[in-house]
Amino acid sequence: MKIQNFKALSFDCYGTLIDWETGIEALVRPWLTEMNSPVPVDLVLSSFALMQAKHQQVRPALLYTDVMRRTWRDIEGQFGWDANPDHAEAFAKSVSEWPPFADTVESLQYLSRHYKLVILSNVDNASLAGTLRLLEVPFTFTVTAEDVGSYKPGLPHFEKALQKLAALGIQKDGLLHVAQSKHHDINPGRQLGLTTVWVNRRFGKRGSGATLATDAMPDVTVTSLAELVQLHKAELNATAA
Repeated sequence: MKIQNFKALSFDCYGTLIDWETGIEALVRPWLTEMNSPVPVDLVLSSFALMQAKHQQVRPALLYTDVMRRTWRDIEGQFGWDANPDHAEAFAKSVSEWPPFADTVESLQYLSRHYKLVILSNVDNASLAGTLRLLEVPFTFTVTAEDVGSYKPGLPHFEKALQKLAALGIQKDGLLHVAQSKHHDINPGRQLGLTTVWVNRRFGKRGSGATLATDAMPDVTVTSLAELVQLHKAELNATAA
């Protein structure tokens, strides 16, 4: 497989481009201190992954901000914390404040010179709009859960993206899907016959963090977007040699 042969890159956003675990931790850690709770942040992230998935699969048309509110209420219940509506609301509105990974913007700037860039995200349009301002790079189009009334690992995100790309003259074999979550992205991408890159953002850490653990075999594994950029540059240099 040669990365330079693809015409478009589609990205999962949160967990791949955006460091949602750091964003969630920055919000939640002061609450844990206020509550004098012994629950570690890693356990909150694991609970988040489970509760979020429940709401997304049971009510796929639910806006992501509502998913976030319900998820936080479930987390409170799981750990026996008193219900705090202010926390639930802050949690729901925090999405567009989560920071990009350190290598994201520079990597996207480079990749945008070689590919059409697309985002396939499990959020609502308003939350993603706030995030796009942080990414600083124009995307050819985005597909959100709000757009398709479904959450990944369902297939509608991917099917919609393939339809839009086909209208631009790009077929399935011209798309490379890049994502951190095997559960939400690599596995359904493989089901559809897409070529996939797994960005193992949790390299060196235990557990699967804010995503559910799933076995799926990507075509390429990297630990950062910067590493994907280096692979592309290496191919170009080899071609020019």
